[in-house]
Amino acid sequence: MKRINISSGAVWEDKVGYSRAVRVGNQIFVSGTTAVDEQGNVVGKGDLYAQTVQCIKNIEKALTKAGSSLKDVVRTRTFITNIDEWEAFGRAHEEYFGDIKPAATLVEVSKLISPDLIIEMEVDAVLAEQDQNQI
Repeated sequence: MKRINISSGAVWEDKVGYSRAVRVGNQIFVSGTTAVDEQGNVVGKGDLYAQTVQCIKNIEKALTKAGSSLKDVVRTRTFITNIDEWEAFGRAHEEYFGDIKPAATLVEVSKLISPDLIIEMEVDAVLAEQDQNQI
């Protein structure tokens, strides 16, 4: 089965040794994704809703590069630094995934790689048979 590594171009990918996403057959695995824009700036400092939206937009870009879209997401895993703010996360997650309804996990962690980051998300997607040859 063919493996395709998807890069976002971030310096961390080569420095740490990972891909933004990996596609194998009809499955796509998107690495932990934070609320960092294309210039490397944290979007929505202190705002879990805004950071969630940016994470999902970044994930969507990776899925598009892999020949997929948010509609193919079957699982989300989310790590936030304050579980008491879950409703802000939930509002954004519902806006993007409310009709898709993937399996989902939300857990609190003590911190992420930068104190300005308060959320990290990863997703798994599966392409429908008719979409498997898009890339």
